[in-house]
Amino acid sequence: MISNQQVEGLMAGSGNVLGPNGDKIGAVGTFYLDDQTNEPAWVTVNTGLFGSNESFVPLSEATVEGVDVLVPYSKDEIKNSPQVESDGSISPEEEVTLYRYYGFSYDDGSADIDSDTTSMSAGTMTDTGVDTGTRSGVGSGVDSDFSDDSDISRSGFSSDATVGRDTSGPTTDDAMTRSEEQLDVGTQSRVSGKARLRKYVVTETVTTQVPVSHEEVRIEREPITDANVDSAMSGPEISEEEHEVTLHAEEPVVNKKTVPVERVRMDTETVTDTESVSEEVRKEKIETDDGIRRSDSTDGHQGSGGHHGSDR
Repeated sequence: MISNQQVEGLMAGSGNVLGPNGDKIGAVGTFYLDDQTNEPAWVTVNTGLFGSNESFVPLSEATVEGVDVLVPYSKDEIKNSPQVESDGSISPEEEVTLYRYYGFSYDDGSADIDSDTTSMSAGTMTDTGVDTGTRSGVGSGVDSDFSDDSDISRSGFSSDATVGRDTSGPTTDDAMTRSEEQLDVGTQSRVSGKARLRKYVVTETVTTQVPVSHEEVRIEREPITDANVDSAMSGPEISEEEHEVTLHAEEPVVNKKTVPVERVRMDTETVTDTESVSEEVRKEKIETDDGIRRSDSTDGHQGSGGHHGSDR
C-alpha cells in the first residue's frame, strides 16, 4: 500500500500508472484517501483515446517506483472497470461495485447502504500532508457482518491485502528490506623498501699473449769469385780482426688507460600479483512465521468507508 509520504512525492511529479510488466497504462490523475484511516485507497488513471477516460484503480497492492505507480492490473482490465465520475467524490455504492470488479472478497449481506453513509470528496495536498477533505457522514455504509474477531476490516472486506502492522516499530509499508554487508576491497600504496647503486674498485689479473721478436746471428759464407776478389784482397794478407754486429730484441711494454665501458641506471616496473583477502560480513535473513491466522479469502481490502481524493 502507498503511504501519504509517497503520495506527496507523486504529487510533485508527472508520473504514470504502470501495469505488471511495466507497461504504461496512463497518467496518474487523482488520489482518494480513506476518511477513517486517512490512508490512500484509490487512484485515477487517464485511459482511452488521448486520455479521454478516467478509471479508478485500488492502491491496496500498488507500489511506487520513482514518480510512477505500479499496479497488478492490465491496461484492458483497468480500462473496462466500472466507470465512476471523478468529480471529487465516490458514493459507497460505486465503491462496492469497484471493489467487486477488482476481485476483492466482500460480504453479500453488507451491501445495504443506509442514509448514514460517508461520501468521498477530493482532498488537496498541502505543505503539511494530505487534507482529509469534506465528510458528510460518520458510518462506513457497509455492514461488517463477519462471524469472529479475526483481522477483518470494519467495512466488511478481508484485511489480507492491507499493509498490516510492524510489531518492532512504526508501520512503514508492506515489505521488509533485507540488507547484507559486502566487501569493498581496494589497494593502497606503501613503502616496501629501498634500492641504491654503489660503485667500488676491485683488482684482478689479466693475462694476454703478446708476440715479440729478436735478432739472432746467422753466418753466411760465399766463395771467392772474380766479382768479389778485389774486396777479399783489400786488406793485409795475414791479420787478426774482429767484426761486431748489434742484435735487437722486442720485449712487452704494458701501459694502462681508463676507458668507459657501459652506463648503469636504476628504474622501477610494476608487477601485479594476486592476494587472498578474507573478512567476516553480516547479512540479514527473513523467515515466515506460519502461526499467523489468515483469512480464507485470497484478497482483502479495507472497505467502503469514506474516502477522499487528492488532485495531482
